[in-house]
Amino acid sequence: MASREYFKGKRVAVVGLGPHGEMVSDVKFLIKAGALVGIYDLRSESMIKNHLVFLRSIGLANYVCGAVPPEDLLDMDLIILSHEYPRNSSFLKLALEKGVPVEYPESLFFGIAPPVTIVGVIGAAGKATVMSMLGSLLEAACAAQDSQGLFIIDPESAGGALAHLKRIKSGDIVLVRMTGLIMKELYQMRMSPHVAVFTSVPSIGTYQDSPFDILSYQTYNNFIVAPDAVIDMIHGFKFQAKAKMFRTKPTFIPDDWPFEGRRYLHDLMSAALSLQAAYLFKLEPDLARNVLEKWKPLKHRLEPLKRVRGVEFYNDAASVASCSTETALESVSDGRNLVLVFGGVEGDCDYRRLYELLPRYVHTVVLLPGSGTMKERRALGSIRDIEVLSAPSLEEAARMALERARKGDKVLFSPGFEAGGMEKSRKERGERFVRAVRTL
Repeated sequence: MASREYFKGKRVAVVGLGPHGEMVSDVKFLIKAGALVGIYDLRSESMIKNHLVFLRSIGLANYVCGAVPPEDLLDMDLIILSHEYPRNSSFLKLALEKGVPVEYPESLFFGIAPPVTIVGVIGAAGKATVMSMLGSLLEAACAAQDSQGLFIIDPESAGGALAHLKRIKSGDIVLVRMTGLIMKELYQMRMSPHVAVFTSVPSIGTYQDSPFDILSYQTYNNFIVAPDAVIDMIHGFKFQAKAKMFRTKPTFIPDDWPFEGRRYLHDLMSAALSLQAAYLFKLEPDLARNVLEKWKPLKHRLEPLKRVRGVEFYNDAASVASCSTETALESVSDGRNLVLVFGGVEGDCDYRRLYELLPRYVHTVVLLPGSGTMKERRALGSIRDIEVLSAPSLEEAARMALERARKGDKVLFSPGFEAGGMEKSRKERGERFVRAVRTL
């Protein structure tokens, strides 16, 4: 059945437009496909006004802001959730009892799409960098062969998932940034990526029984591309992987390739993972070299900002896990010369290894407000030979960090927790830190 026929005439409730309107593309597709779409969002109408004006102009049936009335959902043929809302949300209880289907865009996409090749980027940190490299490499591979299309699903982008249904065909490649939610959804659907690219071991909370649950339905014709540490851990879990495994090292990138990412080891590793995965799709080395030569480091990921009174500032606002902050420390430090700006909203990370590393690289930690910070405050305070300060805001944290830094030191903003409170997203958090540093 064509995707447009699947949605035509269906009453569809879309719950949440995403922090930055990430669901708008999918809502547009649903409307154009003939669905009767209603939007429900817990935010006020003023906060999503621009999105609503656009969607109403193309045929949005109705919308409700500030609440999700459970009774409204009982009359729907389908409920589609934004990632902010779990399946056990209280407003879904009656609809689930009635048997109304509840889906996320990605689970619905893979349930409807024709047979495709799924390339999943998995790990606690580094997924965005690999997505940026691998996406370009696969695009070059598809263009050279002129036989496959490439579609990218990234929940943090505005590209959508359902919107791809209007053009995708059997045999195309779908590159997916595997968040914990997507991993769990695919696992429930008994699906695995045909090519699993691991940046690191998935973090706690992104799986049910094993960090490698997502590989359960791979076959002998599938592939795993990962660093040594991940491959060793797969074997350590005694996980019976059916797929062919490729160990990848930074040395996989030839020394004579002009790759800007050589500045940091993690960028070099990301390039190696991306290149190894792209070669599975018969990408020629000359084309790969040309793609990586044009690649530019991403914003908010170890981004050099400014030197103030002999102190260098780095913005790693995209860090939401302990392992990403560990990587940042090891990449930026030159001895014990760092002031770390750290903290945020509570997640599922284990910070014990990070705390063991801190005295090697850091002499001062400036903590930001947040539920995660409160939970970890005592453990941080018990680390010997490190000064721990608390800042009421990001702007004050930047100022305090400069005060505690000595000439030749570096200030690293690598929060290690999710954004929350005044910052709605990692991007917004990073932009706010950049503004704060520019005023120093």
